[in-house]
Amino acid sequence: MKVHNIILAAGEGSRMLSEKAKSLQPIGGHSMLSRIYEVASKVAKTTTFVIGHDKSSLIDEFKTFKGNFNFSEQAKPLGTADAVKSSLSMIPEKATLLVLYGDVPLIRESTLKQLISNTEDSLAILTTVLDEPFGYGRVKKNVDGYAISIIEEKDASEDERKIKEIFTGILCCKKDLLVTAVNAVKNDNVANEYYLTDIVSIIAEKGYKIKTCIAPNDEVKGANTKEELLELENIYRSMKANELLNMGVTISDLSRIDIRGNVEVGKDCSIDVNVILDGEVKLGNNVSIGPNSIIKDTEIGDNSNIEAFSHIVSSKIGKDCSIGPYARLREGSIVEHNAKIGNFVETKKTKVGEKSKANHFAYLGDTEIGEDTNIGAGTITCNYDGKNKNKTKIGDNSFVGTNSSLVAPVTIGSNAYIAAGSVITKDVPDNALGVSRSKQENKENWSKKKS
Repeated sequence: MKVHNIILAAGEGSRMLSEKAKSLQPIGGHSMLSRIYEVASKVAKTTTFVIGHDKSSLIDEFKTFKGNFNFSEQAKPLGTADAVKSSLSMIPEKATLLVLYGDVPLIRESTLKQLISNTEDSLAILTTVLDEPFGYGRVKKNVDGYAISIIEEKDASEDERKIKEIFTGILCCKKDLLVTAVNAVKNDNVANEYYLTDIVSIIAEKGYKIKTCIAPNDEVKGANTKEELLELENIYRSMKANELLNMGVTISDLSRIDIRGNVEVGKDCSIDVNVILDGEVKLGNNVSIGPNSIIKDTEIGDNSNIEAFSHIVSSKIGKDCSIGPYARLREGSIVEHNAKIGNFVETKKTKVGEKSKANHFAYLGDTEIGEDTNIGAGTITCNYDGKNKNKTKIGDNSFVGTNSSLVAPVTIGSNAYIAAGSVITKDVPDNALGVSRSKQENKENWSKKKS
């Protein structure tokens, strides 16, 4: 079955009190649109977005997406059926169409796969059951359990209002059947809009059997206001935290952890409070992450410890390492096994060799450090000359004294020493001591003369 996604993202979202398109409002640090696309792209290779309000911002958002997709524009906001209709010319024939919404971001892949599997040669709709379904379109079924229509609250009889199963708007349908149905939808309603819900009765009247798939409430919630957006944020946080919990991770407080990406974990990992994991994160066995840390697009090896308030992005950390507290590892940082990056140390495009350490107050940019080398407090690799970034190389078993400035491009050899307070502008060979500072001079009885 060749599945093609249609994601409706033309909503203005005026109740959000925002200039942004509604689907660009954030959930877990990323737009609702990116969240639903991430899941949808796992069940279909191609996607068509329907856009309208704030289309330039939506197009900019698409630039961050991967995969095969295109977009169509709904010229006027004439309803969901019209939005789908505006996209159909861009979709291959004989496709099975999965219709989703840019402001309903929490649906799981397994739920969509179940919906698709129930489509067969007809239509399948995603529903949910509410204890208090007031205001929602009820799913009316025949004696065989197939959906035959969606009854709106205002049109429902007393018995129909007792139905607790409602239609979420999400559906899967063969293209030729969907084309026929949306073309038959009328706009004879108060809003003069074309509603996608009408296709259920249209298709049922043609004799097709329409299956329903029931999804958990939390997966099919949308957001029209900032209050509802906050509710989605809390649901998303809980869902992702529980996923980690079910992987065996020890979490100090489920309400104070934000998983904003995909996390792969080994055994016996622990995560303290106020931690954000974003992008693609991989944790080995027995990894500990301290409170108030941010980790994005990073791999951390077995038995490594991330202390409090550390910020790590696009980096790779080996086994048995210690990072932080208050460390910042920027893009391109590689910390090899048994190495240590201490408090208030910043690295960028830097490789720190095995057993090497920079314990505190250092900046290491565009730097390559060998094994078992010590970087003293206050050390700076001066990698930018005002025009270009230059590289610093430091060998094995070397010692850089405190408050040293290494002006790149420069190479410090193995078994070499840099005297504290030096400004090094020339290469230091193996086994040498590099010293570059003014000679100390003491003025005897100087303070007496001052008084």
